Amino acid sequence: MIYLTLYWEFFLLGLFAIGGAHTAIPFLIGMTERHDWFTEEIFSNMMAISEVAPGPIALRMSMYAGYQAAGFLGSLVATLGLVTTGVTSIFILVKFLRIFNTNRFVQYAFYGLRPVIVALIAVATLQIAQLSFANANISISVQSVFNILPPLILLIVLFIANRKFERFSPLMMIATAAVIGIIFGFWGVYS
Repeated sequence: MIYLTLYWEFFLLGLFAIGGAHTAIPFLIGMTERHDWFTEEIFSNMMAISEVAPGPIALRMSMYAGYQAAGFLGSLVATLGLVTTGVTSIFILVKFLRIFNTNRFVQYAFYGLRPVIVALIAVATLQIAQLSFANANISISVQSVFNILPPLILLIVLFIANRKFERFSPLMMIATAAVIGIIFGFWGVYS
């Protein structure tokens, strides 16, 4: 029964998480509430690791949740459930897009999906921020204001640099973030 549940949950995740890996986050958080495959704390740690590891977040989370729930076979079943929707939808979309490529209603449908994707990413951002603040036990104090300064300054610097140089290199973004982190580390903000 656990294998069927794993397959079904990740099948639905693959079916409804349209627009990229970050749109899967609200669905994954919902799984933490419905099942004991992973806790919110483990989920936030997995998200941090998943951001730096190559590959889709949902795929790594399906492997992890499946392994937590039912070992290696559970990992395989959950991953298969996630991948099944992608493969079948690609075959169906390719078939129908050839037929309806110039249909204006199909184009309108794709335009209509854009705000949904933005909303899913916004919800994911808010949920991850909420998890991060809850796990850090942050309370409002002078120290917490200083903890918010480095990311805020980083965002401002990156925004200005992106506007000025048109195409700001990802390596320059990483280097800028490292320099700001070092400056604030020496300043004692992170102590």
